[in-house]
Amino acid sequence: MSGDGIVNILTLKWGNRYGPEYANRLYRAVKRHLSLPHRFVCFTDDSTQLDPGIITYPIPELDMPERARLTGWRKLGLFRKDLPVSGKSLFLDLDLILVASIDCFFDYETDKIPIIHNWTGGMRRLLGQRPPVGNSSVFRFESGKCGFVVEQYLREKDWALANFRPPQTYLTHCIRPEMVWWPEQWVRSFKRHCLPAFPFNLLRAPTIPAGCKMIAFHGRPDPDEVIDGYRGRRPHHHARPAPWVAEHWK
Repeated sequence: MSGDGIVNILTLKWGNRYGPEYANRLYRAVKRHLSLPHRFVCFTDDSTQLDPGIITYPIPELDMPERARLTGWRKLGLFRKDLPVSGKSLFLDLDLILVASIDCFFDYETDKIPIIHNWTGGMRRLLGQRPPVGNSSVFRFESGKCGFVVEQYLREKDWALANFRPPQTYLTHCIRPEMVWWPEQWVRSFKRHCLPAFPFNLLRAPTIPAGCKMIAFHGRPDPDEVIDGYRGRRPHHHARPAPWVAEHWK
């Protein structure tokens, strides 16, 4: 599929944690919040029950052990030069919620590879220690022109697989010369920025932060788990009902 001025939204779906409804809801959210001419592409091992408007391809493969194929290491395959999509591409994880226009993600630092500055928790957050590591829930690149990521991985794959945890730390390592952070307010973490800090999470409902365009649900809970309230393993993981999630995730 050649570059034609149409931007691309890319996502990956494999295994059974996220069913087709996740891809379908993300597809509909993109239609609501992206005014640019675009195509929505899902690389997947199972295209059943996906909306007819979603373009599907098999997941691009790379030489890696089976244990890595079931993780975020698979995102590296999106940087293959022979990807069947070319042009400006914004990758979105399936468990994102879009709450405002995302046109700006295609205008920002157009000669760079923008990615989320990964959030930290616990003591690191209190001490202001935030490593320069990207979170690969949302990143943009030029499909077909970033093969250097795959080339580097293939040169050092044994070392990479043995030394980088989680996989997004290796992606950060590869793209660092071209990498910039998205503006902080654009992508927020449900756990870090929407959920009130303990013990207020037991009293107040989660909210949408000002200026937010997308909300990332990394780890647990998932979007469907917070609409009616969520009870985590520990009290500071609990969330009161967040019915606004259902309004944006439909």
